[in-house]
Amino acid sequence: MSTAATGHVRIDAWLWAARFFKTRALAKQAVERGRVLLDGAACKPSHFVDVGDVLRITRGEDNFEVEVTGLAHKRGSAALAQTLYRESRESIEAREAARERHRAERAGFTPPPRRPDKRARRLLRALGDIDAG
Repeated sequence: MSTAATGHVRIDAWLWAARFFKTRALAKQAVERGRVLLDGAACKPSHFVDVGDVLRITRGEDNFEVEVTGLAHKRGSAALAQTLYRESRESIEAREAARERHRAERAGFTPPPRRPDKRARRLLRALGDIDAG
């Protein structure tokens, strides 16, 4: 799955092959917009990735910090794509904490299943009168 002669792969192609983005065009846009940092610095989509490089990838609300462990210019299976990088423990823990925080925020309020009927509106009005007076 590694490239034959050069040992280098474009960063947009690698991001697509490692399945961080669904298409190479989306990977290219992310690199151009600065959502992918190579060793802490922004780069162009044509920049080459080498084994050992550290990438910081922002995809939606998820942030990944990965070290490149393999090179690929073609997209393979998901199991094969996971062998191309190693995610840092801090990155995994931060994503899990953000996911739990987001889940807790959504659990607080649940909208009623339907609009209030005539009786419920009367009760709501009565509550409003009590608060005001």
